[in-house]
Amino acid sequence: MNRTDALDMVRESISSVIPGSDVAALAPDDAFREALDMDSLDFLSFVEVLSERSGIRIEDEDTPRLTTLSGSADFLVVRTR
Repeated sequence: MNRTDALDMVRESISSVIPGSDVAALAPDDAFREALDMDSLDFLSFVEVLSERSGIRIEDEDTPRLTTLSGSADFLVVRTR
């Protein structure tokens, strides 16, 4: 998976959890929880959706890397190599 595909997957996953969210306005290093007013359940749902869409098993220890567009995309790119 390349970085562009990873970013698209992250944005689509967020949009499925928080419909109507302005994911296009997210800067690469904006924290999702603050920028999108995500609560803990929303974040966990995002992680589950991202795992399902990517086919990657995401462990609890991976979640700190999934708090921004950049971090999430980097995680996906590395894990799909």
